[in-house]
Amino acid sequence: MKYTQVTGEKSTVKLTITFTEQEWQDAISKSYLKVRGKYSVPGFRKGKVPKPVLENYYGKGVLYEEAFNVLYSNHYPEILEKEKANFTAVGEPSLDVEDMTEGKGVVLTAVVPVKPDVTIGSYTGLKIRKFEYNVSDAEVETEMKKILESAATDAEVTDRACKIGDTVNIDFSGSVDGEKFPGGTAEDYNLVLGSGSFIPGFEEAVVGMKTGENRDINVKFPDDYQADNLRGKDAVFNINLNKITEKQYPELTDEYVKAHAGVDTVDAYRTKTRERLERNAENKSRDETENSIITEICKTANAEIPDAMIESEIDRMVQDFSYRLMYQGLKLEDYLKYMQLTMEQFRSQFAAQARPRVMSQLVIDKIIKTEKFEVADGELDAKIEEQAKSVGKTLEEYKKTIDPRQVEYISSDIIITKMFDFLKANNELYTEEEKKPAAKKPAAKKTTKSAE
Repeated sequence: MKYTQVTGEKSTVKLTITFTEQEWQDAISKSYLKVRGKYSVPGFRKGKVPKPVLENYYGKGVLYEEAFNVLYSNHYPEILEKEKANFTAVGEPSLDVEDMTEGKGVVLTAVVPVKPDVTIGSYTGLKIRKFEYNVSDAEVETEMKKILESAATDAEVTDRACKIGDTVNIDFSGSVDGEKFPGGTAEDYNLVLGSGSFIPGFEEAVVGMKTGENRDINVKFPDDYQADNLRGKDAVFNINLNKITEKQYPELTDEYVKAHAGVDTVDAYRTKTRERLERNAENKSRDETENSIITEICKTANAEIPDAMIESEIDRMVQDFSYRLMYQGLKLEDYLKYMQLTMEQFRSQFAAQARPRVMSQLVIDKIIKTEKFEVADGELDAKIEEQAKSVGKTLEEYKKTIDPRQVEYISSDIIITKMFDFLKANNELYTEEEKKPAAKKPAAKKTTKSAE
């Protein structure tokens, strides 16, 4: 087997693979052994038909398709391994038979979608927004009440309008330019007001409705909404409110937190809750700042992203969504049926997000490669030892049981952390408050001294 490669358009590589006549005949023989059980010939038991008889009865081409599969599966991975320094395949190739001359072997072509090279205008010296989140006393008190959820009861409300925090049962029907759209209609839908489950403005417009009330609300789909056909569009939803319920909680006492939170007093539980929220706020600040950095750098980046990478990213996003539904006790098929969406329509909702996500990863990989960030001696063991101590094991004990994929994840995390430390140190980060112009001081009043 010999092969040549040339760079194609739109981040592809074309492989031309030449197989000798002997290799082709060997593949046909292997094909015969794999598929002979599928065919019947009069006078022979199924699976026992000699190869020459099988070819004579069905034609020589009967074994060709499987023979091509044999050549592909046996040699394509080998080629990818040899060429891994030159390109990385990101999807299945498009295969074709370029030549098949009797007695001279066969020539196959494989057009392979590959990871594209990305060009970046600059990734240092930029002004980039950073995010900072603090924890308020009100947030702590709200979070503390969540421990009471298991003991809370649902009570129907009939003497007032609905408010944030209530659960409302509604029928809704949405339309854009007078036309209903997939997923915009539902009956007996339970919505927690303030949960952010619907597009901005929807839940706020429902607030104030009373049981039995019908109302048309006007909202606008976000400019970055998942579905291309709805992005930035004005919509009208007809809402009928069927029922309002509110949560009623028991009193938060020392006895209750001692039984349910593992602390002795409400004050101790408050301290524990604040510490947890502050850790979450710190993580959120870091994550959103890092996303802001990559988003800003991506504005100067360019790459020919093959469709295969976009489809793979959509696959991951659909799978993540499916996992989240499973935690809620739902199946994706049931969700699609309820929302009146086909899988194709559902996948299209992720298309707008998939491309920037792919570009972000390409940019990250490019910076890591350019700056040569690596895991230094001892760094990996130090991280693994942290995990080992958390489960009461020594480093040596823990390394015997750790999954190799987890080791790979830890190594990747070390490198990603180095990259973001570098980017934070080499760019100017500002908060929204810092960006606002300082308020002008009022001009000093002129005074006149009286003549003496």
